[in-house]
Amino acid sequence: MDQDDLNATAIFLLRVALGTMFIAHSLWLKLFIFTLAGTASFFVSIGLPGSFAYVVFTAEAVGGILLVLGVQARWVALMLAPILAGATWAHWGNGWMFGYENGGWEYPAYLTLLAIVQFMLGDGRWALVRSRPLPVLSSNNGAVT
Repeated sequence: MDQDDLNATAIFLLRVALGTMFIAHSLWLKLFIFTLAGTASFFVSIGLPGSFAYVVFTAEAVGGILLVLGVQARWVALMLAPILAGATWAHWGNGWMFGYENGGWEYPAYLTLLAIVQFMLGDGRWALVRSRPLPVLSSNNGAVT
């Protein structure tokens, strides 16, 4: 295995880990533990519309599945990054450590960074539907297009 193979495998592992986290956070935490109604109540308690909880739940569940499968992973990660940034904002007042009461902002901030890195790196190995490349990263005989 050469460095390119290792890089492609590492990107794949990042993609699957990030996707799995989204699936667990949406289906397990929001649906089964907090319930969707409870999640909507939390959204209202921090000043967001309750209906937004259903949008976030759906985006996390579908986006997580798409990431694991490798379907347009670059663009899915980019679309999920604002949700993670929103989670960072929602936990900001609880302090830095996610282990604090009501969870701090360190974990969602870290996940926001991981989603941005996934966007920058692309799909990795074993992607079902590869993402279109970023125009600024494509080259034609050394010229950036």
